[in-house]
Amino acid sequence: MPFINDMLADQNASNGEPPTAEERVASGDTTSRFRFDPDAASALLRKRIVGQGHVLDDLEAALRVVKADIADPSRPLFVALFLGPTGVGKTEVVRVLSEAIHGSPDAFCRIDMNTLSQEHYAAALTGAPPGYVGSKEGTTLLDPEAIEGSFSRPGIVLFDEVEKASREVVRALLNVFETGTLTLTSGVRSINFRNTLIFMTSNLGARRIHRYEASCAKGWRRLVPATDAHRQRVVDRIVDDALHGAFDPEFVNRIDAVTRFHWIERDAMEALIDLELEKLNARLKRIGRRVDLDRPARELLRQEGFDRRFGARAMRRAMRRRVEVPLAESLMGENLIKRETNELQMLTGRLQDGRIVFAPAD
Repeated sequence: MPFINDMLADQNASNGEPPTAEERVASGDTTSRFRFDPDAASALLRKRIVGQGHVLDDLEAALRVVKADIADPSRPLFVALFLGPTGVGKTEVVRVLSEAIHGSPDAFCRIDMNTLSQEHYAAALTGAPPGYVGSKEGTTLLDPEAIEGSFSRPGIVLFDEVEKASREVVRALLNVFETGTLTLTSGVRSINFRNTLIFMTSNLGARRIHRYEASCAKGWRRLVPATDAHRQRVVDRIVDDALHGAFDPEFVNRIDAVTRFHWIERDAMEALIDLELEKLNARLKRIGRRVDLDRPARELLRQEGFDRRFGARAMRRAMRRRVEVPLAESLMGENLIKRETNELQMLTGRLQDGRIVFAPAD
């Protein structure tokens, strides 16, 4: 019997259908079929994502359920909706998770739902109907390989700005959430989502939240501030109203987790600077350089890199303008000669006359 069970498990795996928990127990394999480490994935996420600890707590719990392989086998492994303003890390969470699981931040299928806002664009996702060009080929924007993953690693798909998709596309997703499969319109091909982590992003309610929080900082509201609990209830109500105003209840009910990302506040600026410097130094290592900033230079970035409307993207723009441009100037000519990476030259950025200037460290 164990030999037969092993053969069945191998056959299912080769057909893109991983063995069930019962089949693995019968064959004597009681370990998880998934080979990623939730703790390592969580550690990488916490290193790269700033100011969203509650989001990462929820995601870590979901990864443990996936690792245990106890999810409903007739549905996707996990369906999450990330709500929040731009620049707070919604897409970056998926990229970092892809790197943790697959070794590459781009090893997932990303669909910009803004491109599917018109009804006649739905065929780009579900395939052309019979009789139309491309119907026999089953052409679609979806990447089945990235979506279906492998026996030991789940696939990942991101539907970006999902609220902008047409109702036909949303209906197609509803079926995916319910059955774990998407049969293309031609009927000759289907895509399996049952081994997939599905993420959606949206900024529903973000503008109303921004207006509400701005009103709390002026007039009589500033003199008689609301409690944190009250403000949280108002924000939750705004998000809930926006969510149910955009999607039908049956769509929302099939989402495993609806998570709201917070605005990036001033107290996160130091961590953002460190994160951007780490990325820059990873690129500089190829030419044997490393940079650091003195306190006045970091203070300049903290001031210019903070904008609640644009989140981390504001810091990236400040880093490019204030750090990367003058650094490139200092590296031109002879200074651009590549050095050995085991003997990195340290360059320090110092604030002089309102701009950051780089020179070899003392």
